[in-house]
Amino acid sequence: MSTAPQAKKSTSPPAKATSAAARKPAQPQQPSAVEETHDQIVRLDPTLIVRDAYNARTIDTEPDGDLKASVAELGVQDPVHLRPLENGTYGAFKGWRRAQAQQAANATAEADGRPSRKIPAIVRADLVGNDAMTHLLSLIENDHREQMHDRDRVKAIETLALIDVSEEQREKMARALKIKRAELRAAREAARLDDAQLHRASVQGFDLMQMAEMADVSDVSRAAQVLEEAHAKDAAEEGGGRGHWDQALARLRQTKADTEARQAALDALEKADIPLLPDYFPYGTKDTSRPLTDLRTPLGAPLTPDKHAYCSGHAARLDEEFQPVWYCSDPSQYGHKLRPGAKLTKQSMTEKEKEARARTIAGNKAWKTARTVREDFVRRLCKGKSLPEAVRQFALRTVMSPPYLYAKWCEKGGTEAVAQFLGVPDPNADTSRYSRAGDPFDDLVSRQGKARGWHQVFAQVAAAFEYSMREPKAWQGLDRHQAAYLLCLKAEGYRLSDVEELAVAKYLPQSDDEDQAVDQAA
Repeated sequence: MSTAPQAKKSTSPPAKATSAAARKPAQPQQPSAVEETHDQIVRLDPTLIVRDAYNARTIDTEPDGDLKASVAELGVQDPVHLRPLENGTYGAFKGWRRAQAQQAANATAEADGRPSRKIPAIVRADLVGNDAMTHLLSLIENDHREQMHDRDRVKAIETLALIDVSEEQREKMARALKIKRAELRAAREAARLDDAQLHRASVQGFDLMQMAEMADVSDVSRAAQVLEEAHAKDAAEEGGGRGHWDQALARLRQTKADTEARQAALDALEKADIPLLPDYFPYGTKDTSRPLTDLRTPLGAPLTPDKHAYCSGHAARLDEEFQPVWYCSDPSQYGHKLRPGAKLTKQSMTEKEKEARARTIAGNKAWKTARTVREDFVRRLCKGKSLPEAVRQFALRTVMSPPYLYAKWCEKGGTEAVAQFLGVPDPNADTSRYSRAGDPFDDLVSRQGKARGWHQVFAQVAAAFEYSMREPKAWQGLDRHQAAYLLCLKAEGYRLSDVEELAVAKYLPQSDDEDQAVDQAA
């Protein structure tokens, strides 16, 4: 008798049956008891309805003439959404204007020979005490209506950001509104814009983060126009992004910081009753002032600001960083001696010299401003899931054939910038220069080396290049390695600022006309 095992009977349905089952439409999911309650429409006396405190609409809350006329004639057709309140009334978080229109219609119904009507409503008992969800539902309802004021939308999102809810609920709110979590946090800053600015930003398509950034620099002259132009340039470019926006925003923030720093310095000088010397004198006029570093006391000692404070010629100028540089307005008049080797007094600058100096100062400030945007871009590269191949190769070439700037930086042993780029704590943050860790990133390499080793290498390389270009005047003389670093970032989507474009221009192929233009700009 054969002992061969019997084949198991298949329990799978025939292919044809399976295909038929697949074609059978899925049964709709049965609503929960709560959902069924949500769908039940009741009719209520309109006098029992008040505006809910968490109704998102705070502007244009009154019904217009057309709505009043329609409701008087036909009644309210779409149900209003309410939740019970403690005093027996109902708070309208959707449809408050319709409720008011019915209240107004009923007030004159008898006199006009019309019936007094109740209002269709969906009562949400589950929202009692749930202010966050009430506010969210109200915002979504009103956000879909064109009449909602920009101020209402921003203020409503700001309120949601401030309500005490779990992170999971906050994430759900952001998804429902189709905004990023960061935009929820940004709404509070965006609300600082006035109504005209909010409308202007909304028309331009700014998101809440951009509105918040616009609010941060709204006091700067032409800020709105500058940001609008940058936003339009980003939108016109393939791939979009915010390269132009980031550079424009950085310049505006620098302008704001400069204005505040200059005003603070002027206020301090005024409080101390110290005159501010002019930067320029009319051509042909002699500037008799001298910095105190050029002067000595009658006994030949250095003339410090403290010693000179009681001189009638004690004065100051502000340097490029708006720090006071101390002067004597006329050393010969007040009996001060020049130190040996002090330079001769120079006559006032010509217009050409003034223009050249102004370009240098502007370039220095622009370079300093661009660094903040550039380092943000490097941080994003270092935190990305994978490092672009061109960036990896640049880092590898730098390590294998190190330029002097890289070798010099490695000797310095800095860790702060590397840690910032990688988003990790600085291992030497709380140490002195004599007790720094010998292998500061060993633990990080052990934990992440296989998956993110090249991110770490590039962070080190980028830190070296950024350190080598830290001086405001570095733009005037980049070497080929520094230019290659900037061009590598540009190839990965970084938007070079004007001063960075100028700095790398001589390393790019150019026509004779372009060469002449670069020489003139420099």
